[in-house]
Amino acid sequence: MQSMKQCDLAIVGGGLAGSLIALAVKAVRPDLKLCLIEGAPSFGGNHVWSFFDTDIDAANRAIVAPLIGWQWPAYDVAFPRHARTLAAGYNSIDSHRLDACVRAVLKPGEIVEASAVAVTPTRVTLADQRMVVATGVIDTRGGGDLSLLECGWQKFVGQLLEFSTPHGLVRPIVMDATVPQIDGYRFVYCLPFSETEIFVEDTYYSDTADLDVAVVADRIAEYATRKGWNAPKVTRSESGVLPVTMRGNFAHYWASTGADVAKAGMRSGLFHPTTGYSLPDAVRLAGMIARADDVSGAALQRLTHDYAAQKWQSRGFYRMLDLMLFRAADPAERYRVLERFYTLSPRLIARFYAGETTIRDKLRILSGKPPVPVGRAIKAIFGSAT
Repeated sequence: MQSMKQCDLAIVGGGLAGSLIALAVKAVRPDLKLCLIEGAPSFGGNHVWSFFDTDIDAANRAIVAPLIGWQWPAYDVAFPRHARTLAAGYNSIDSHRLDACVRAVLKPGEIVEASAVAVTPTRVTLADQRMVVATGVIDTRGGGDLSLLECGWQKFVGQLLEFSTPHGLVRPIVMDATVPQIDGYRFVYCLPFSETEIFVEDTYYSDTADLDVAVVADRIAEYATRKGWNAPKVTRSESGVLPVTMRGNFAHYWASTGADVAKAGMRSGLFHPTTGYSLPDAVRLAGMIARADDVSGAALQRLTHDYAAQKWQSRGFYRMLDLMLFRAADPAERYRVLERFYTLSPRLIARFYAGETTIRDKLRILSGKPPVPVGRAIKAIFGSAT
């Protein structure tokens, strides 16, 4: 006979989205019996996530506040013809801190260390054939079928570099595009975690999803040498490939992982079409789930589906910009699109990252001399309403 565990809410997947839901629910609804199901040895994997203060509204700030490991009041960007410091709060979280917070908040019985092999709105079958039966289930296990979407790719390798002497970097460099443009739009991202540590990430907006980690790691070493950061020790590494969505049918993407099950994170399509980042949406949805009166499987499916569908519909402008970036701009010239963007108002830039671009913002972004050929831009965006 199969062993069975019962709870009010089962969260399948202990990555960023699933962990945030668990933390939010425990804070708002401590009466609910929770199960967080994860087969990996730690929650959150091996990642660094960052966000601007304006990405998270006041109502949801408490969800992420205990997770923040580093904060800065401003950040820099640098391009061949334009460099700028923007006074905007910037924050970073790492998976080690996320894992520690989840284990501190959840009771031992609320953590299920196993992989799920089948999920329904009210039941999870584990790899060892145990069952978790819940009033409602939310599936957060990674992305859906990305082959259903027309995508470019944001791919990266990040390394935490440790130095024997202070490095001198006082605030993040969110984009350093003064580096050679290779494999599409390339920039380097730097976070000063301490006086002797910098997290350095080499990022590419590329037409292909292939990533040679060793080659990019060598480029990080070259970058550190060019900056005068000599002989660093690499204390941790990460890599990843995120979709930059140009076209796609939300209904098909949602259904690719089961139409009737509630979802969150990348699996629900909740990621910024241009940056690929999912943290702001994950925090907002976690707050909504925590405040929901009905956590039945059907109610959670409606809540998560309708929220994700509304966000997908509202973000067609970003997908249009992605088409211009990937289909109208020559790969070696893509940096010009971002270079021009970073000359605009800091508030406009903040709203863009938060996924809250206004009509006036859209007109401003598209006005003036375009950084891509007009004919190719028109051809690229034709039919891009999806």
